[in-house]
Amino acid sequence: MCVTNITGSLQFYVGRNTGFDDFIADLHQDDHPERLISHFKLPLVPFLFFSPFSILSWLKITTVAEKVLSIKGLSKNYNDFAAVKNISFDVEQQMVFGLLGPNGSGKTTTLGMLMGVIRPSSGEFSWFNNGQKDENRKRIGSLLETPNFYPYLTAWQNLEVVAKIKGIDPPKESIDRVLKIVGLTKRSDSKFKTFSLGMKQRLAIGATLLGDPEVLVLDEPTNGLDPQGIAEIRELIIRIGKSGKTIVIASHILDEIQKVCTHAAILRDGKLLQVSTIDSLIGNQDVRLIKVGAEEMTKVKSIVEQIPSYSIYKEDDHALIIRCPRETTASMMNKFFFDHGIVLNQLSVFSESLENQFLEIIKKS
Repeated sequence: MCVTNITGSLQFYVGRNTGFDDFIADLHQDDHPERLISHFKLPLVPFLFFSPFSILSWLKITTVAEKVLSIKGLSKNYNDFAAVKNISFDVEQQMVFGLLGPNGSGKTTTLGMLMGVIRPSSGEFSWFNNGQKDENRKRIGSLLETPNFYPYLTAWQNLEVVAKIKGIDPPKESIDRVLKIVGLTKRSDSKFKTFSLGMKQRLAIGATLLGDPEVLVLDEPTNGLDPQGIAEIRELIIRIGKSGKTIVIASHILDEIQKVCTHAAILRDGKLLQVSTIDSLIGNQDVRLIKVGAEEMTKVKSIVEQIPSYSIYKEDDHALIIRCPRETTASMMNKFFFDHGIVLNQLSVFSESLENQFLEIIKKS
């Protein structure tokens, strides 16, 4: 059997975890084999003379990620106040996508529009390339507000109530599964009112997982939690993301977005400033932060203020954090001050972080 000039897709077979033999069998049986393969071009290929593994290693296959969410020109106005201003971006399958911005930047309003609880003033969005149809909601689990469970019911009973509302029948298997995911199996018979804030939030995320949705939408999931609770929720979100679900999460906490997300959109005053991968945001910085200290801090500050490419990021009585060009090294900084007659007693280069880049983006805007 020979196949010439075939274009199509193996993504379906990969997605359903079937073998190459299934693909060959369907290729034999299909009246239009060109429908089965995509996104690569083949010369004349005698498939039957190759093993499945040699064919897979020889082919250069380009998979196309499915677009889960598409937003185009979305805006929301409250009389003369523009809460969200003409934002556009896409979220693809298996992304952990962060909406990052200070309070009042439009994050919650954006999520409210996406979940159908706030009517947009203009623009459009589409879930699963399927518009804004009600059926999309069955594929999405959302947590937009503080969890509101019955305090006198147990964790299991509260999830049972949610499962019945969602029409999950029988609910037992689904409830047991999500309690295991969120680490509350041992507390399944404990009343909600006995839970810590972190445990309550984990239960709330568990409720969003009932029905095994493809997408989770979370608004400030660590808000109000203590450090231990924050760490638990972050670890939970990371685990859920690694399981293959797409997550859209809004937060004003830079460290949270950096540790949890694969991609981020930066918002300020309702405007979309930048959309990128987290790695690109961190790696594309054109500045570096270096902390210096000396006996004569007044002189240090005076020298820094005279250099156009340097600026003071933070200062106290004992040290300055200097924003300088990315290529600046610790040894270069030490020599610079030594040449100006200053011996440093503190010198450290800050590791690149989303905070540095976020501040640069905000500054430029």
